[in-house]
Amino acid sequence: MTIFEAPQYDPRRARRRNQRIAAAVLVVIVLAALAWIYRNWPEERVASKFFTALQNKDYETAYGLWVADPAWKQHPEQHSQYKFGDFYNDWGPGGEWGLIRSFRIEGSANPKAGSGVVVVVTVNDRKEPARIWVEKKDKSMTFSPY
Repeated sequence: MTIFEAPQYDPRRARRRNQRIAAAVLVVIVLAALAWIYRNWPEERVASKFFTALQNKDYETAYGLWVADPAWKQHPEQHSQYKFGDFYNDWGPGGEWGLIRSFRIEGSANPKAGSGVVVVVTVNDRKEPARIWVEKKDKSMTFSPY
């Protein structure tokens, strides 16, 4: 076959090819948008578990989520900077937020300078939301510096 014996142009074949390319580009765009929208989903999920434990008055589980160590009772000396008693004073019934009756994850933000995510949570329908810092690498939590 030479250049002078090229196959006949088929417009249906060209149209199918263009449709497949457009569909592939659309799928890539949709996947990229979903990845961007849900980029902080793991951190928001940890914060949701934390507030659910507080809502259920399961302070020991909540503390385990806070320090990212479910077996914290086996080695409490590793968490001497923020002990369970301090945590209970902050998040227990006598703490700033009182008894957690309801909460809603409002969203999250990735500060430029930082290794974590700020998760914004409305607690007990208060006007001022709680801002929780969740580290990306180990999912430990602390009060947000922002």
